[in-house]
Amino acid sequence: MAGGRWPVAGTRLPEPGSRLPAPESPQMSLVVAFGNPVYDEITTPVLTTPGRVLSGCSTNACLALVRLGRQAALVGRIGHDLQDRFITEMTRFGVTSHTSADLHTGGFRLVYDRRGDRTLDVLGVAGPITEVPSVCTDALAILIGPVLQETPLALIEAIQQVSSAPLFLDPQGMLRRIGTDGRIEHYLPDNIRAVARRCTVIKANELETHVLTGIDPRADAVGAARALRALGCSIAIVTLAEAGSCIDDGVRQFAIPAYATEARDPTGAGDTYMAGFIHAYLDDPDNLYRAGCMGAAVASIWIEHTGPEAPITVEEVTRRLDTLLSL
Repeated sequence: MAGGRWPVAGTRLPEPGSRLPAPESPQMSLVVAFGNPVYDEITTPVLTTPGRVLSGCSTNACLALVRLGRQAALVGRIGHDLQDRFITEMTRFGVTSHTSADLHTGGFRLVYDRRGDRTLDVLGVAGPITEVPSVCTDALAILIGPVLQETPLALIEAIQQVSSAPLFLDPQGMLRRIGTDGRIEHYLPDNIRAVARRCTVIKANELETHVLTGIDPRADAVGAARALRALGCSIAIVTLAEAGSCIDDGVRQFAIPAYATEARDPTGAGDTYMAGFIHAYLDDPDNLYRAGCMGAAVASIWIEHTGPEAPITVEEVTRRLDTLLSL
């Protein structure tokens, strides 16, 4: 953008360092998520999707949040090729979208092995997000969940000029770049500490945690979570699939159990864990153990299915949450 300015739909950016006052009548359940939606092709040992299906870090989180009773708004870019389908699906799922048109829709071909490891080949890339919608001033929480480099530090700075809501980061898309073979590779960006210092919560899976900290969380989950938090956030979460997750807030550490189930498609597990965590955190930010268990409960339902139709209900999430809390 010329001059480094980021346009804000419906509002004007304040001077650097200032904050807008809280709205008088905020939408008390709204979460705004920044990240491009994607349409993926997915193959696991038990299924192959019939073509491309709606996905994306922020998209999946929004889908889970609305099923938990929150209002969710997705900010991103979508190509003309799948724009009509995307608008139809977002409307049907009850997610408000603030999207800009792009030449291409993002997407990956994901192939999982029996260990759950995966390769990602690029099917399409949408560009960086360049607008901060005015709805951010009403948000209780902001989620940054990129898929591939679409949420730069300048965007995060612009968001925090208009919103004082806690910032939740899923860094997966910040740690990806396209290799010479067209396949996704992972790396550590130079400005990750500047990003982390602006975050209340960072949640990373075991691969992302290893990239960010150099520590294998399977060998040392406590040390990995502590090192992740040391990047500058207030709360760090390391997710370990069937081994649960670890949360560090600088004073306490919590070992969160996983809900035992059979994963048909692990795509979106971390995205929906974050949704469950945010949902519980907004109700009670001091009960991080419950928030982690809520995340685990929501993710366990998501991975039993594939695509955006996963039948997440408050009743089933509550049942699984109660099971985890009783362990």
